[in-house]
Amino acid sequence: MASTDPSAPKGEQESEESKQSTADMTTFVQNLLMQMQTRFQAMSESIISKIDEMGSRIDELEKSINDLKAEMETESGPKVSPQETKPADGSA
Repeated sequence: MASTDPSAPKGEQESEESKQSTADMTTFVQNLLMQMQTRFQAMSESIISKIDEMGSRIDELEKSINDLKAEMETESGPKVSPQETKPADGSA
């Protein structure tokens, strides 16, 4: 805090108080910006982590689907297209 000297002129005291108020406001804003930056960084890291986890799950799902497709092809023999399974006379 600024020391207020009773013998100093009133305008000088107001100027010192104004400078102190400006310094206090600057410190407050800097602290607020640092807190916001920290929170933003934490949220960014969390989002990136969740995206990476989702990517891994998608890769696992894709592998499982491919494994199931391969298993079905080996169990059912050669792959038959849907058009070949329809009767030739058109009476479906």
